[in-house]
Amino acid sequence: MGDTKSSSTQEFAPLSYTLKDIKDGIPAHLFERKTSLALWYLFRDLVVAAAFFGLALRIDTTLKANFTESGVPKNIVDIATWACWLIYWWFQGLAFTGLWVIGHECGHSAFSANRRICDVIGFITHTALLTPYFSWKFVHHRHHSNHASIENDEVYVPHTRTELNLPANVESYDLEEHFGDTPLYTIFSLVRQQLLAFPAYLLFNVSGQKKYPRWSNHFNPNAVMFNKGQGWAVIMSNLGLIGMGVFLYNLCTTFGSLPVLKLYGVPWLLVTHWFIMITYLHHTDPRLPHYRKGLWNFQRGAAATIDRDFLGWQGRFFLHDVAHYHVIHHFFPMMPWYNGEEATRHLRAVIGPHYHRSDAYVFQVLWANYNFCQFVDDEGDVVFYRNREGKSAWDIPELRAKIFHD
Repeated sequence: MGDTKSSSTQEFAPLSYTLKDIKDGIPAHLFERKTSLALWYLFRDLVVAAAFFGLALRIDTTLKANFTESGVPKNIVDIATWACWLIYWWFQGLAFTGLWVIGHECGHSAFSANRRICDVIGFITHTALLTPYFSWKFVHHRHHSNHASIENDEVYVPHTRTELNLPANVESYDLEEHFGDTPLYTIFSLVRQQLLAFPAYLLFNVSGQKKYPRWSNHFNPNAVMFNKGQGWAVIMSNLGLIGMGVFLYNLCTTFGSLPVLKLYGVPWLLVTHWFIMITYLHHTDPRLPHYRKGLWNFQRGAAATIDRDFLGWQGRFFLHDVAHYHVIHHFFPMMPWYNGEEATRHLRAVIGPHYHRSDAYVFQVLWANYNFCQFVDDEGDVVFYRNREGKSAWDIPELRAKIFHD
């Protein structure tokens, strides 16, 4: 067996259960996909999004006119109007993200046992939200097949010490020289990640697998991340996006760019924010291990993610528990999302302390993890993120306790 030590001097015992052991501990009925129930969730999401859209159409017309006719001062009317737009953007952004999650479930064939139904619905929902359905689906499957593997994972692959030109002896070197960014710059970098990371990943493989050739992207049917025979589907995804682009252009020329931006553009931008925030916090945390080939296997990689109480009831209703019960999804991607809560209870009973969950406020965690998780060591079959001071979770008592307990 390879080196079972973490990136510090502490001992780490990787998950020892086989995937069969884990699956046997989960009732078989939780793997059953019910197309009618999934269609109900899709219908509900569409109705909610349409209702928000219909209400938003009245903000600059009926609402503003009623306020003005009532003699409300103009500055108060303007404040109330923009407050309504902010509320719309928040909730429509969540509703759009919920539809994106439905497309994600279709990509895993978790929506229905009928793959054609999955691909039709997934293609429509993702294309409507400017995501190349088939291209992303293919690469995302590779992520699931290699999650937490330093050599082979597709996204959120940690930087190593060497890649950042950091010295090996952290005890005798001040890493703040490399990470001494001001809080203002850190905030700017985090906002840039939240709004641009997903398009940058699709276009330029930013944060993706580093062994891919330069300029690898999700739109080239001959890109290295696609298998032979998948090119036609990549082209179909591209054509779908072109069609959606033409549709949006026609809307802009007919109704004006500003209404399209307010009704569609801002909620779409929030989809990228929520998607990146959710996935970043799923896979980036001081307590989560990353493995090299000496110790990596599928179930260890699946356990190297974390469930989070993401936005409370809003995350559960709008986002279909995608953040609340993500660990079980990594073990069994074809399991329907509506069984995630019950299945997680059984999973937790099987793998015990290897299951990770956090109920901490997610925006606070986003800031903390963005500042802490900087790099991993060049060597070791199991490595953990180190912070700006060169310390891992194993070096900090309150974090070390959370590696196996939350």
